[in-house]
Formats: sequence, structure tokens, C-alpha cells
Amino acid sequence: MPYVPILCISAKFGKGVSDVLSAATGIFEVRKKRVPTALVNSVVGDAVAAHAPPAVAGKKLKILYVTQAETSPPTFVFSVNDTALLHFSYRRYLENELRRNFGFQGTPLRLIFKRRGEK
Repeated sequence: MPYVPILCISAKFGKGVSDVLSAATGIFEVRKKRVPTALVNSVVGDAVAAHAPPAVAGKKLKILYVTQAETSPPTFVFSVNDTALLHFSYRRYLENELRRNFGFQGTPLRLIFKRRGEK
């Protein structure tokens, strides 16, 4: 989990123990962050333009729109043309782009991909 901060502490000597609470408080605030749909779509659109999804059997994944459905943990729902066209590495790329642009450090992100019209 490269997105989790690593804290160096010593319970024996009491060093860094005070940093744990401040780090936990910061991560709690990040978990509650809500990002507007227009901004999420803009960032994902830029990410797709910079690095297009790979084609599978001549078909390309199309991301129609993205919205943040929940907080704690932040959950993003992607509406796509076909979920079978999503490669695990491209999913990881999109997660990393969301982290980099919105500062979701220290908390897991849930990315849900749904076919257009699926509930």
C-alpha cells in the first residue's frame, strides 16, 4: 500500500508518538473529502487523453462519466461502455491519477466500473 504514510515511532523512548495522532487526524479529513463531479470528469478526461486505455480485441474502453458516490472511503463510480475492456493496470493508473490530483493519501479508494445503464 504505497499510499499509506510510514511513521517512525518508538514507544520505548516516546519518539514520534505525537505524530501518530496528527497523521490519523489528517487521514480522517482526507477520507471525508468530496470532489465535484465536473472536476472529477475533467481530471479523468485529462488522464485518458494523456494515456488512452489499451484496446482488447480491437475494442476500446470508453469512460462516459465519473462521479464520487461516497466518502469514507472515497468511492468513485465510472460509467463505461464495457467493463470487460478494463485492464487491471489501467484501473491502477486511474486510481493513481485521482490520488495525485486530489490528495487522497493514506486512505483506500474504491473504484467501481459499471456498464452504461447498469444500476
